[in-house]
Amino acid sequence: MPFEDFTPFHVVAGDVDIFGVKGGAGPPLLLLHGHPQTHLIWQRCATELAAHFTVIATDLRGYGASGKPLSDEHHTPYSKRAMAADQVAVMRELGYERFLVCAHDRGARVAHRMALDHPDAVERLMLLDIAPTLAMYDATDRDFATRYFHWFFLIQPEPLPETLIEANPDAYIAGVMGSRYAGLAPFAPESLAAYRNALSQPGAVHAMCEDYRASASIDLEHDREDVERGHKIGCPVRVLWGEHGTIEACFDPLALWKEVARDVSGRSVPCGHYIPEEAPAELVAEMLSFFEAVEL
Repeated sequence: MPFEDFTPFHVVAGDVDIFGVKGGAGPPLLLLHGHPQTHLIWQRCATELAAHFTVIATDLRGYGASGKPLSDEHHTPYSKRAMAADQVAVMRELGYERFLVCAHDRGARVAHRMALDHPDAVERLMLLDIAPTLAMYDATDRDFATRYFHWFFLIQPEPLPETLIEANPDAYIAGVMGSRYAGLAPFAPESLAAYRNALSQPGAVHAMCEDYRASASIDLEHDREDVERGHKIGCPVRVLWGEHGTIEACFDPLALWKEVARDVSGRSVPCGHYIPEEAPAELVAEMLSFFEAVEL
């Protein structure tokens, strides 16, 4: 069973309950998942990581077993600023003022904001298969919009995307996740079942859409403010992306991250978008190296 040696927990962070699991020993390492998934993306990495770190894997607000608060006209509750504050509050509640972070997809956008808003909290940051959100929107062309159609579908005003996805959430997961490089093959059956179940919960689809609506509005405002101020990520950043994915095809991720962070390294890995589930052994090796792990 995934995470069988981990302890589940709930932490109330401001106005939302955040669910997570904790296991292992050593320096604290926070793992954040992407869309439309949960903390289960880390199940093939967690046991080995727990031999070196105290691993904390959470569900982002709006996803999985975490709370799905009501939103507002500006999508503020689903801004990456709010979602990052959740995770810092969780880590502080668990006794960690400073920690390592590895994050995929939407979670990596949360982690990007976390490193800017809470620089004293994030010691080192690994981001998986994203380029900066502002850069991606600014460089949008037909190829990118076709590959990442869901970005532009989910930001449509409610209730259109909610109505269509809620009519058949299983088809949405199969269509979005299954359309990538490796199809649905990398995902354990129990994980796919959990992702489908999570998206079927009341409020889950709306929360997911609000996450994306925030990224196309209030999050861009926050990112532009950082650019105007010359505010960059100060901690070491390692970026990994799939050589068969959209980031490789449409962007120059290292160059783009070097525009917004001071200490950046990275490379592509031989997989598609879902690095933790497609290439777990290679990812763990990179994490142990970058986070300077020692055997406990």
